[in-house]
Amino acid sequence: MLTSVQKEILQSLINLYRKSKCTSVKCESIADLMGRNAGTIRNQMQSLRSLGLVQGVPGPRGGYKPTLEAYHTLNIENDPCEIHVPIYVNGNSISDISVNKIEFTNILRPGACEATISVLGDIKQLDLDNQIKIGPTPVNNLTVYGTIIGRDDVDNALLLKTEAIISIPNIQIKELSTPIKCTINYDMSLTEVSQLMIEHNVKGIPVLVDDEIKGIVKYSDIMEMIAQNKFDAKVKDFMDENIAIAKETNTLMHSMDTLYQNDVSMLVLVNKDGKLSGMVTFTDVLRRLVSFTS
Repeated sequence: MLTSVQKEILQSLINLYRKSKCTSVKCESIADLMGRNAGTIRNQMQSLRSLGLVQGVPGPRGGYKPTLEAYHTLNIENDPCEIHVPIYVNGNSISDISVNKIEFTNILRPGACEATISVLGDIKQLDLDNQIKIGPTPVNNLTVYGTIIGRDDVDNALLLKTEAIISIPNIQIKELSTPIKCTINYDMSLTEVSQLMIEHNVKGIPVLVDDEIKGIVKYSDIMEMIAQNKFDAKVKDFMDENIAIAKETNTLMHSMDTLYQNDVSMLVLVNKDGKLSGMVTFTDVLRRLVSFTS
């Protein structure tokens, strides 16, 4: 059973080890972080070493490294040098802090949902009443928004009053796609494209020239031409050249970012061979999110 001082030393070692990109940490660095005497840290390190929780590294650049057992002792499941779950405080990213575990301690009382956040890194830079955003997490894309209402410097944990919890389904975008039923070329008329859209019940058709996608014609493009009485227009006159192409194996989260970054309402998907395989609209994404949360 570790004392509170030993736990704080071990947590500080892990925090500094992660911050230094997994190089050994000197006792002086731990002492500075904790505001304690370096001699006290050295004495405690001998005990932690005998417990198999730290490993000594000899030499002028030596120091200490946490062992795998140290992570288990502090209930840290992941190697902090491999995975980073971001934290944003008052809208600003805190690069030297990562989240290890999120536990919801109170979800039954309306308006009082609380979460305990196990953190890797120095949490002393965080204050009560800070607005915080955590995530997205790497597997289930969970993002938590809230306010810090408590801080435990020994266990390196935060207590949050949560304001919102969002999770994006961890699925491939091809699960939302509609097969490409037809393609068009530069010289097709407004009437011909309109007929194809009605016939195949689609809201967008790729423009292909020599098997290369050059643009896309959307339902809104057709309506704009009709509103301007440009009934003689050809595809090359009104197609949208701002297209976003994505792999069909991309995640929903990644695809949402692609839509946003490219400022488009539709994605054209390609398979592993680079061939067109389907299309996904912003409406398809929104419909999936609504069905997931309802």
